[in-house]
Amino acid sequence: MNVITSFKEKKREKQILYERKMLRELSLEKLKTKVIEQFGPFYHMYRVFPAIIEEGCIDIAIEAYLLGANYSRFGYYGEPTESVRRRCAQEEKYLIDTLFDFLCFWGNIDDELVSESLYYTCEHYIIYWWTEGFEKGKKRRRLKLH
Repeated sequence: MNVITSFKEKKREKQILYERKMLRELSLEKLKTKVIEQFGPFYHMYRVFPAIIEEGCIDIAIEAYLLGANYSRFGYYGEPTESVRRRCAQEEKYLIDTLFDFLCFWGNIDDELVSESLYYTCEHYIIYWWTEGFEKGKKRRRLKLH
């Protein structure tokens, strides 16, 4: 008797294994430093729960990093970075909106000028981590470590 596995299960196992390998190259200190660097001007609004804000930003950064890493195969085969980013624009927009909503909720932000500035900061933050994952993923593919 053979064990029958579906292609979806096998694909999911392979994806989890790849994500674990990619996360080994990501430093928690770098994630924390980048949160403070990006959201420093807004940090005074989150005095009540700064640890919650930091953890939420780190979670979203990891998701953006893994998204970039998953799309790095297109870059490896020669597609330009901007073209690849357009492929996952919907998922990237979802991450940006999620981070923005999370920060607005915990910061109780109602001011339009502050919220617009915060949105652009979230956008820059997600793009940075997507690009990090994309470049690291491309590098791993070039070195045949995927």
